[in-house]
Amino acid sequence: MIITDFLEKNARLYPGEVSLVEVNPSDETDRAKTWREFNLIESMTGQPYRRELTWQNFDRAANRFANLLLTRGVKKGDKVGILLMNCIEWLPIYFGILKTGALAVPLNFRYTSDEIDYCLKLAEVSVLVFGPEFIDRMSPIKDGLTDIRHYFFVGSEAPDFADSYDEMIGYCSTQPPAVAIADNDDAAIYFSSGTTGFPKAILHGHQALVSSCLTEQNHHGQTHDDVFLCIPPLYHTGAKMHWFGSLISGSKAVLLRGVKPQWILEVASHEKASIVWLLVPWAQDILDAIENGTLKLEDYDLSRWRLMHIGAQPVPPSLIRRWKHYFPNHAYDTNYGLSESIGPGCVHLGVENIHKVGAIGKPGYLWETKIVNENDEEVSVEEVGELIVKGPGVMKCYFNNKEATDEVLHGEWLYTGDMAKRDADGFIYLVDRKKDVIISGGENIYPVQIEDFLRANDKIKDVAVIGLPHERLGEIAAAIIELKEGMTATEEEIDTFCQDLPRYKRPRKIIFANIPRNPTGKIEKPVLRSIYCGDRLVEAQTTK
Repeated sequence: MIITDFLEKNARLYPGEVSLVEVNPSDETDRAKTWREFNLIESMTGQPYRRELTWQNFDRAANRFANLLLTRGVKKGDKVGILLMNCIEWLPIYFGILKTGALAVPLNFRYTSDEIDYCLKLAEVSVLVFGPEFIDRMSPIKDGLTDIRHYFFVGSEAPDFADSYDEMIGYCSTQPPAVAIADNDDAAIYFSSGTTGFPKAILHGHQALVSSCLTEQNHHGQTHDDVFLCIPPLYHTGAKMHWFGSLISGSKAVLLRGVKPQWILEVASHEKASIVWLLVPWAQDILDAIENGTLKLEDYDLSRWRLMHIGAQPVPPSLIRRWKHYFPNHAYDTNYGLSESIGPGCVHLGVENIHKVGAIGKPGYLWETKIVNENDEEVSVEEVGELIVKGPGVMKCYFNNKEATDEVLHGEWLYTGDMAKRDADGFIYLVDRKKDVIISGGENIYPVQIEDFLRANDKIKDVAVIGLPHERLGEIAAAIIELKEGMTATEEEIDTFCQDLPRYKRPRKIIFANIPRNPTGKIEKPVLRSIYCGDRLVEAQTTK
């Protein structure tokens, strides 16, 4: 079985039922008027637009795009990039790519021009679909992307180097393309990064995508009557693979383009959401708004909301205790995973185990786990080792990177790089990461990128970036800076210097101090963490 079979099944069983809804509470658009198969519904109060798509039209749209790609010479094994904000076109485009036998290559919408250029070349992308938010980032690099044969633009007023997606698909057949695809065929490439910050291209097959559907539905029990409110970006394996629970059950999902607490509760109320996946900052903001009186729960009908689950970063137990105080009827779950393990689910807490909040849980459905020492021997209860996982969602390889693949794939086992321990009841707790990746608000921040940027400052002799605990974001990036002899600088000066970095990469805290290095010249980050982290949480007012 391949992943597109689920979509075609839903189109047969539930042709006129809604599959996807897009709600944008803040921005006007005319894109809804450009596709006749969309049904533009009357807007909610204060919301510029709401668009919806039936299962039949979802499948037809995927078929249209697949046939459009085939007319452009796309063949099995080619790579088609997706550079879009969350929108109702995103998933039909993704499935259209898969129906051709090509590989879908989603890109992080936070990428800079240089990062987009690097990833497109790394994955050998030959066709790119992008939206209006990325014109300024694509324009300076397009001439150097000599392997890209075609650009498709989703939106009005396509730039001169791209074809209009909205116009072109109207001429294409709604019949499925006659391409034979097997479950062991390649399906998608996702991007990840190690501690160096250089993205790796993660190759997954159709079998991995199908396994993530089965794992997700087993964990959260999606039925045809559920409504999933999806807020995180679809380029990430987390959001898409949680949506796979909607795909396998033929149930409705709502894509909300915005994270304000009022918008989340308003859309959950209006759309009768039953499952909502949040990141820690969004849950924190909702609770803060309730407690300061900005939001009043009695203003919303949240009676169908049955499950709140969180992933992508460590979850403070105190947050869940607060959540259960205001939402006592919600089941709660947390999920652990990596893009290399097809996203969330290789370890999960389980809704029945809320008493173990703080743990990431037990092996997920279809998954096995071990915690091993440096000799690959399983460690004892409460002993720290590296978490390794095995299951049908393990990546095939890092595309075009055998050396990196061999570092993390040992037989069927994926070495996560995360240090963990298991308690006497079999629950797994993360202790630290071998990698220095900082997870702030669900986004990965790679210290080396920030360090390299700061070292360009003439006043800076040395710099180390570490994560500091933060109540709302999980972690924030802190830059410990050693100035050159005789130089002076202020936090405000460094903050101004960092304005050229993407906002999410800017250090939230600046510390002027010496940088300890070991005899081989490596920065001793464990020493810095012991000095500046400890058990302290950085308060919100310390951030910039």
